[in-house]
Amino acid sequence: MDNISTNKRNNATWAICMTALFMALNILMSSFGMPVPGGRLYLNDVIICTAAILLPSAKAAFIVGGIGAFLGDLFFYPTPMFVSLATHGLQAVVICKLAHRDGEVTFKNAAWGVFLGAIIMVVGYSLGRAFIYSTPYYAYLKLPYQVLQAAVGAIGGLLLCFKGGLLTSFSKMQEK
Repeated sequence: MDNISTNKRNNATWAICMTALFMALNILMSSFGMPVPGGRLYLNDVIICTAAILLPSAKAAFIVGGIGAFLGDLFFYPTPMFVSLATHGLQAVVICKLAHRDGEVTFKNAAWGVFLGAIIMVVGYSLGRAFIYSTPYYAYLKLPYQVLQAAVGAIGGLLLCFKGGLLTSFSKMQEK
């Protein structure tokens, strides 16, 4: 009996540590962007997609995606922080739920998840920008950059997890 409670405690500790690690990475990647013509490309979507594929809990995915992006915006660019909370939070939950749908993470399920997550991110930020800046024109101007950021995040997360071997390594770490 003591062994079972120790394993549960270790699993809870592991889950908290992994969630905190991914949240810190999300905040870090929110702090700087790569300059592109007409704006900046932020790589925190790669972290959000990767964490949502790897973490088995939708609550942990929301914390990483939503709260991590919220804090990143709060520290570095506070105007869209509530848009980030809702949009990236929902994005991460959808990716996590779809990726873990059959009990085991498969490329097909994860790809559907990041595809739908990318649509949620683009639509959420476009609507959020139109509301925050009181003009749909500004949202329309930034649409190509939102699509690029969503695509980079989706492809980067899938590559890290499946081609980079992160999913296998993560599973082995979780078992120990």
